[in-house]
Amino acid sequence: QVQLVESGGGLVQAGGSLRLSCATSGRTFSRYSMGWFRQAPGKERVFVAVISWSAGTTHYADSVKGRFTISRDNAKNTVYLQMNSLKPEDTAVYYCAADPYSFSTVVSEYDYWGQGTQVTVSS
Repeated sequence: QVQLVESGGGLVQAGGSLRLSCATSGRTFSRYSMGWFRQAPGKERVFVAVISWSAGTTHYADSVKGRFTISRDNAKNTVYLQMNSLKPEDTAVYYCAADPYSFSTVVSEYDYWGQGTQVTVSS
């Protein structure tokens, strides 16, 4: 069993930055790909970013490319999402998720999810 706990969300003005963290439990964290997803009110949960278990490969949604950076520290069992140049359309609940088997952008491929952290960007 893997447990994930997100933190770092909050209210920020457009153009500002936030850094989300996702702390995980479980000895096999270093073997999982880790993803960030977000869900705005009334909308489906969508892919934001993913990082491979070795941190050697990352992939981003077009909407955040060049503004967000995903990283991980396997020694600390933690994955991060640095969000810069935030826009009001980035407002959503952000979730981290663990994928033991693949490097995916698809919600259904992820086996473990955190409870989410709210990010609100004011204009």
